[in-house]
Amino acid sequence: MQTALRRVGSYMIRRCEAKDLPTVVDINMLTLPEHYSDYFFESILRELPESFIVAELCDKVVGYIMCKIEFGFSNFRKLGFVKKGHVVSVAVLNEHRNLGLGKALMLEGINGVIARKTDEIYLEVRVSNESAVRMYERLGFQIKSRLRAYYRDGEDAYLMALEFG
Repeated sequence: MQTALRRVGSYMIRRCEAKDLPTVVDINMLTLPEHYSDYFFESILRELPESFIVAELCDKVVGYIMCKIEFGFSNFRKLGFVKKGHVVSVAVLNEHRNLGLGKALMLEGINGVIARKTDEIYLEVRVSNESAVRMYERLGFQIKSRLRAYYRDGEDAYLMALEFG
């Protein structure tokens, strides 16, 4: 049995396990237009299990976040390369939204990235997803740039980042 990282009402926030991946893939397909191969989910779970987190209600996964670690230029104009986290995907089934699960998943994903001694974390979010942008801003993320036609359907994205320390 998995240990809860935190609870949100009756929901348990915990690390993802391999047995959860089929449901995570289903949630991705149902809620987001950006889809990934099964192998991609498996590789992220192997590489950074402490930042692949699920929300569960009555033994049913209803949301997830997956992050990875990268090396690259800072989103905060620091010189040289930095070690940074990247929120690759976060999703919650529609009927479980607006209950604080997205925030809880983000907080635990961030904790997992911090545990890997990163300098910052970043994500891309659709410009039209105003509720997500507001949530990320409340968590301390800043809009760093607008990425023109970032998504396959041509929509722009905001690159948002949070600096640690």
